[in-house]
Amino acid sequence: MKVHVQTNNKARIEMLPLIDIVFLLLVFFIYAMLSMAVHRGLPVMLPESATATIDKKLILSVTVKADGSIYVDKNRILLKNLKETLQKMTAKNQEPGVLFFADRNLSYQKLFRVLDQIRLAGLSRISLQAEVE
Repeated sequence: MKVHVQTNNKARIEMLPLIDIVFLLLVFFIYAMLSMAVHRGLPVMLPESATATIDKKLILSVTVKADGSIYVDKNRILLKNLKETLQKMTAKNQEPGVLFFADRNLSYQKLFRVLDQIRLAGLSRISLQAEVE
């Protein structure tokens, strides 16, 4: 009986387990990036602040772009209708709050007109959003 012993075996790198690991890492990083996304407003150039934080418990987002257009949760609203819209949307919540996104190029007067309408709607928890420096 002859026994054949091969001594020329080269080391192989198996590709299937490597592909599985790379795929799992890719899925993990995509999921991690999506879970960090808290921003519900529209993209605007926010002012910068050294102490900016995000309050995740607030329920509405109000965005004011540089041209003065106002959006409530990505729906365009006129300034004269903002108070009524916010009152309707927060009627069922006991402690409603607003994430307020304002473009850094927005005039100070337009900013305060929107803030006044938010306060007239009965919302006192307003979080001004900014980017970290």
